[in-house]
Amino acid sequence: MIEPLPARGEDRPEKSFEEIYRQHFAMVYRVCFSYMKNAADAEDAAADAFLKLLKNGRVFQSAEHEKAWLLRTAINTCKDYLKHWRRSCADIADYENLQSASSFHIDETLKAVMELPAHCKAVIYLYYYEGYTTEEIAGLLKKPHATIRYHLREARNLLRGVLENEEP
Repeated sequence: MIEPLPARGEDRPEKSFEEIYRQHFAMVYRVCFSYMKNAADAEDAAADAFLKLLKNGRVFQSAEHEKAWLLRTAINTCKDYLKHWRRSCADIADYENLQSASSFHIDETLKAVMELPAHCKAVIYLYYYEGYTTEEIAGLLKKPHATIRYHLREARNLLRGVLENEEP
């Protein structure tokens, strides 16, 4: 039987929205940037993900549950943005100009990851950049574990081909 979560005042201290925001914003922004491919849209998507948290008023079971919920919400928010018919496309050449505006360094490997197909990009980003296991990624993306392993292998092969061709 599943035990109910303690009430807000009981054994479990509730984190403030500000604490959650400060702790997870960089991670949520990076995920959004990997989908949106420009700083302005990534900031909007990250803000919307946190707005959903604020409106929802969720109390999480653990820090991992909190992180997973934010990642899933950020990914879904980005997918919704990308489906929108008014969405304009960004060119990969613009990333060098955005590098100074963004809060993290974009190297050649991250550029190559951003160019992968969406199913590969999400898996490889969560695995290498966020440190999730393939089982955890399968849970986050609601896909079979074997599918996640296949996408990870496919992404590695695609990256290997791209990165080996770029070396002088």
